[in-house]
Amino acid sequence: MWELSDESLLTGMAAGDPETAAVFVRRYQARVYGLAYTLVGSSAIAEEVAQEAFLRAWRHAGAYDPRKGRAVTWLLTITRNLAVDALRLRADRPVDPHLLLTTLTGAERAAPPGTSFEDAEELREALRALPREQSTPIVLSVFYGLTVGEIADREHIPLGTAKTRLRRGLARLREALGVTHD
Repeated sequence: MWELSDESLLTGMAAGDPETAAVFVRRYQARVYGLAYTLVGSSAIAEEVAQEAFLRAWRHAGAYDPRKGRAVTWLLTITRNLAVDALRLRADRPVDPHLLLTTLTGAERAAPPGTSFEDAEELREALRALPREQSTPIVLSVFYGLTVGEIADREHIPLGTAKTRLRRGLARLREALGVTHD
């Protein structure tokens, strides 16, 4: 079963096949946990986020559309959204977005031990190459789930400026990472 494509595994999961689900989980457990750990900074919470991400993937495998993106991207988006939700629930330990940006873009930062998040360094490099006024709104939006209006308020800039910085930053990030729109 290891040779099956991600799409085939998701089709099996949608049909309720536990074997394909097990292969899918084994294939991506390190990446999902690694992303969750990077975002929440706690192994216990990262484990909960990863478990919930796979449960949601299992429940919604039939809704996956390969025309919209790769299966791993879909799974990591689920993980990111759950991690952002977990961060929102942890009001007792707020993290300054500038500190998070520094941590994410710091050369010394690596994925947690035992993970294989190979795209992380490429993303860090791309974020590092952006001007701070473009990278900060990206971090606030992606990792904190803030709206553009909330970013504008937090950064004390006009709404239009926040929108422009976020849009330009994301465009430059997509270009640096070689992401294309269909």
